[in-house]
Formats: sequence, structure tokens, C-alpha cells
Amino acid sequence: MHPVRKQRLIMVIFIVVFASVAIGLMTYALRENINLFYPPSKIVTGEAPLETRIRAGGCVLPGSVKRSDEGLDVSFLITDGGADLMVSYSGILPDLFAEGEAVVVNGMLNGDGVFMATQVLAKHDETYTPPEVAESVQDVTQHANTCEGMSYDS
Repeated sequence: MHPVRKQRLIMVIFIVVFASVAIGLMTYALRENINLFYPPSKIVTGEAPLETRIRAGGCVLPGSVKRSDEGLDVSFLITDGGADLMVSYSGILPDLFAEGEAVVVNGMLNGDGVFMATQVLAKHDETYTPPEVAESVQDVTQHANTCEGMSYDS
């Protein structure tokens, strides 16, 4: 093999190996930061992974908010009209958090089927619904009146 060809071949192999390692490392790093969205009906049916960071969203069921007397712990039910999911959160809730309003929660699903939220996001005005929540409740009409201001159209 000609020395120039050999040098080019080694350079191409080096570039391919370096690019493969870089892509592998980026994929591994991004895997830790991906929050997949699951509506309550998919979480309740067991389609969501346990002990993995995910995002869920729906409507806070009226009358379901239970606050602890001794701290910032709160639990509530969210629904997409097809199923209800128990959410447990410890911290200060957003000012716009209210029963009958849409929320998105970040956290993990434990083995008991309770969503352990690390962050609660409330809609920012009366006409906005998070896109994930609107999509998850688009075809469901059973609890259509529980979320005031939710748009069920895409």
C-alpha cells in the first residue's frame, strides 16, 4: 500500500472512531436528562417505567388536594379523563395551582403507583393548556367538565 493511502486510511479510521465515541458519550449524557411525558391513563395501565424520571400531566381533580398539617407535603389526584393518578409533592406549590386546573408534574413513579413529584408546573393563564396535557385528553370526554379552561382541541 502506498504511504499516502495508508496515511489517509488511518486518518479516516481515526475520525470514524472519534465520532462514534463522541456520539456515544452525548447519547449517554442526554439519556439522563430526558423527561418523557405520560398521561395518567398510560401510567395507571403500567406503560410508564418505575423509578425513572418522567413527566405527567392532567387536571387536578376538585376535592382531591390534601395538605399536611406539619409541613409542605401535599397530595392530589390528576386525571386525563380516562384514569386518575395520585401525586405526592413536598414543597411550595405554584401560585396558579388550583383544583380543576391543568398541571404538569416532573418526578418518578414508585412501586405503589404513586407519582413522587419533584416539580409541579401550573398553567400561566386561564386560556393556556400545556400541549402534552391537551393531547392526552383530546379524545376523552368522560371528565370533560373537571378542568376549567382546558382546550380539548389540537
